[in-house]
Amino acid sequence: MKMKLAVIPGDGIGPEVAGEAVKTAKKVCDMYGHRAIFTEAPAGGNAIDRYGEPLPKKTLDLCKSCDSVILGAVGGWQWDSLPGDMRPERALLGLRGELGLYANLRPAVLHEALKGACPLRKEIADAGINIMVVRELTGGMYFGDRGRKDTPLGQAAWDTELYSVFEVKRIAEAAFDAAKKRGRRVTNVDKANVLESSRLWREVVAEAAKGHPEISLDHMYVDNASMQLIRDPGHFDVIVTTNMFGDILSDEASQLTGSIGMLPSASLGGSGFGMYEPIHGSAPDLAGKDVANPIAAILSIAMLFRYSFSLEEEAASIESAVTRILNQGFRTGDIYSEGMKRVGTKEMGRLINESIGRS
Repeated sequence: MKMKLAVIPGDGIGPEVAGEAVKTAKKVCDMYGHRAIFTEAPAGGNAIDRYGEPLPKKTLDLCKSCDSVILGAVGGWQWDSLPGDMRPERALLGLRGELGLYANLRPAVLHEALKGACPLRKEIADAGINIMVVRELTGGMYFGDRGRKDTPLGQAAWDTELYSVFEVKRIAEAAFDAAKKRGRRVTNVDKANVLESSRLWREVVAEAAKGHPEISLDHMYVDNASMQLIRDPGHFDVIVTTNMFGDILSDEASQLTGSIGMLPSASLGGSGFGMYEPIHGSAPDLAGKDVANPIAAILSIAMLFRYSFSLEEEAASIESAVTRILNQGFRTGDIYSEGMKRVGTKEMGRLINESIGRS
């Protein structure tokens, strides 16, 4: 198989973890006889510094010409004072919107070897955690009307949560499809007791569920869901929710796995094209120190092979290698505990790559 992949290293630790992810992709392609072309492009803070904008047209054009995108992370304190439409994070929103990537899949899996790093009680961790958060990615408050105005109480600002039936139905279908490959259970998370947008959201999800009688559907308010993730994470199989709620809940779920550095993600648009990235940020305080955890970025490559190219064996080979190295006791600082073998970003990437294909 031939693959043309855009690589956006980004800012902070982004280039470090994306670099290890690309090495993994190359290793798997070599092993299985695939041919991949990788082309780097700027986006985020580094693009602002070089081109005066977070998402240059040439980067967007490159992404559109490729089969999928590998992304590191964007952002950093040095750009915090910029206006909203010029911040590095606008590159993410622009990529998602322009590439039509409306479904964000974020699996949160607690590895057996990391149960000691889970902050929950031992009996909860021992029961296992395996959750898929399906987050709507191109609508809601992150893309809604916003602004500022002067009022008698001073300056005020607003952001608008807006969802159409079409947008809700297609993300609901993505969640039901994901559940068919898992435990056949979907939990819809909203705030329908307060928000009109959530009432429409719940109505549409419930109607869509009628076409999937084999899937069990329940509903939770987002505040209750955030509590149940801590109290009873085993309740959840697939969570489907809005852009903002999904952003928050998936970060919470990441901590159940031991570290946000363990969670990959796939942003999909329904045509095989996807953008693959760790869910963590750019962590500029860690940049250049060879301490960042590359596992989330590497596992994102497994999702790339699975979702964009339907290469299950290749995806599983990466996931098995990660599990094998964790079982051998190797840890980056964020998941380190006494008695384990502490390694840096590059060494963790090397160990995983060398383990790919081994039994």
